Amino acid sequence: MSTTFSSLFSSFASFSDVASFMQHQPYVLPIVIFILSLLIGSFLNVVILRYPIMLFREWLIDSKGLEDNRPKHSALQDLDSPYTLSKPDSHCPRCHSPVKAWQNIPIISYILLKGRCSGCADKGHNTRISIRYPLVELATGLLSLSLLIKFPWSLQLAAMLIFTWSLVAMSMIDIDHQILPDTMTLSLMWLGILLNINDTFTDLHSAVIGAMAGYLSLWSVFWVFKIVTGKDGMGFGDFKLLAALGAWFGWQFLPMIILLSSIVGAVVGIVGIIILGRDKNIPIPFGPYLAAAGWITAMWGTEILEWYLPTA
Repeated sequence: MSTTFSSLFSSFASFSDVASFMQHQPYVLPIVIFILSLLIGSFLNVVILRYPIMLFREWLIDSKGLEDNRPKHSALQDLDSPYTLSKPDSHCPRCHSPVKAWQNIPIISYILLKGRCSGCADKGHNTRISIRYPLVELATGLLSLSLLIKFPWSLQLAAMLIFTWSLVAMSMIDIDHQILPDTMTLSLMWLGILLNINDTFTDLHSAVIGAMAGYLSLWSVFWVFKIVTGKDGMGFGDFKLLAALGAWFGWQFLPMIILLSSIVGAVVGIVGIIILGRDKNIPIPFGPYLAAAGWITAMWGTEILEWYLPTA
């Protein structure tokens, strides 16, 4: 037995060996990535739900001016009790029944539970579990799996998985609370610069300028809009997210990202107003559109540029 484990360890001792294994077993990588991403999607649901509340708790401790705008959450009423990504344990917010391990399997548990809390059912309640949880898990899995269209087993693929998971979490947090946490946007920006020290996605020069230009471009638009209208057109988190996208893919792709995000935002806005009857006066967070544009650029940015600006 020990000999078997030793041989397995030695066979996967280097990244090149893993790459060779994946090339000879083409069905392994998609399966591993999809299952892993479903699990990550389940964790992202926790991040999306809890991390903004953790931030609000920190802000409330430091400031007294957020009482009118803070979310209605029990953890913001009791600042003495611990509230992190791991504590308290996952539970139903209505009946407080703990979520068991078998009830936390991505997508499958939702189907088995028929979208309802088993603890509430035992107590005669009919509390539905939000469909958003399995949708986030499924979206994370499918987006991650889609990366294999462009990226083979490589450092690029590993980096793009982190990139995709980060965008999913930030998009949902922005939709819920209209915030893009600095810990996420700035971490993504620095990771992009670090990766491009070795030209992983672009050269370091383009990455650094991309981060600077990404931030300053939306910062300039923000202040022009504010001076003209007296209103805030977007949040500072949007500047930092665009800076992160510039750090990953270089300043050359910033115009495309801004254009794509505007197109996606316009389409979603029109659909929301005309078809869903959304109030046009309700502000729509811009972060998810930037995230969508950044992901599209990562996948097909070069092809879009070549189509739009064909070489002679």
